[in-house]
Amino acid sequence: MIRLAIFILCLLPVSLAAEAPLRVATWTVELTRKGPGLLLRDILEGDDPQVLAAIQHINALSPDVLLLTSFDTDLDGHALAALADQLGYPYHFTRLGNSGRPTGRDLDKDGRLGEPEDAQSYGEFTGQGGLALLSRLPIVTEDIRDFSEMLWRDLPDASLPEGYFDAEDLDLLRLSSHAHWDVPVLWNETALHLFAYAATSPVFDGDEDRNGRRNADETRFWSLYLDGALPVPPPEGAFILLGDSNLDPMDGDGRREVMQALLSDPRFQDVEPRSDAGPEANPDHLGDPALDTADWTEPLPGNLRVDYVLPSSELAVADAGVAWPQVELKENDFRHGLVWVDIAAIP
Repeated sequence: MIRLAIFILCLLPVSLAAEAPLRVATWTVELTRKGPGLLLRDILEGDDPQVLAAIQHINALSPDVLLLTSFDTDLDGHALAALADQLGYPYHFTRLGNSGRPTGRDLDKDGRLGEPEDAQSYGEFTGQGGLALLSRLPIVTEDIRDFSEMLWRDLPDASLPEGYFDAEDLDLLRLSSHAHWDVPVLWNETALHLFAYAATSPVFDGDEDRNGRRNADETRFWSLYLDGALPVPPPEGAFILLGDSNLDPMDGDGRREVMQALLSDPRFQDVEPRSDAGPEANPDHLGDPALDTADWTEPLPGNLRVDYVLPSSELAVADAGVAWPQVELKENDFRHGLVWVDIAAIP
């Protein structure tokens, strides 16, 4: 009997861990600087107010998986590794994305080359404001799919601005303004696919609407991926889409019908994470202000819902929310809330 009791006690922590909800989150953290290596410096020095506030907020919410967007990345991932070490995350993943990556083309058609506007997407250096994944679950690195080099013109029914880009532009212009990743992690020995991305802002262009069109196609990518319309088959099993679409389904600029279509796709669950103490409502907005995830300048664009965690339909959701940092900084105030969803179990 004593041996049996000891055996049961040894198994109990494993059983409880298997039943514990998995907290998956995304946060547009805006840990970005004016030059390469500066964010790494600020993390390592340990006294930067914005970095310390970000660490405090992440620790308070304690997500098991966290996608950071608007985070400066470097070639070898040193900045992310330094942050992961301070936060205690054993696994992390990032790659240099497309922001700030030179093209050699005059993409904004102003007659000048080499400007941030002429990069694959706006950026003062390659990797500025990129994507970074922190995880307590093992990352299946060898099975990661990175679609960030896919050309925009190769997306089925790409919404390219007619007559704006020439053939040489389109030979190198990528769909992803930052990145599109399918990152599998192991939860209870089962692969859970994380669809991670951050789309360009649908403004800062002209009548051709090049940014609005690209923004919409960056979000539409995921439906096409699941449809099997891309050169690779969709993944098997459960998945969670997370990131910053820069697109509100009800308010603000952009092709809102694309976000509406994604949120109503039966393969996803929109559990509508909300906050109790978010930004004040904009009187002319149609969306529920409790769902807003970004607090921008008034009156335009105002507060919008642009950050999402969308579990696949078979996953059981226990809870969800939007957590706003309770800090006031002199510079680099956090304009986004951290969006989190607790997954109760994996089938």
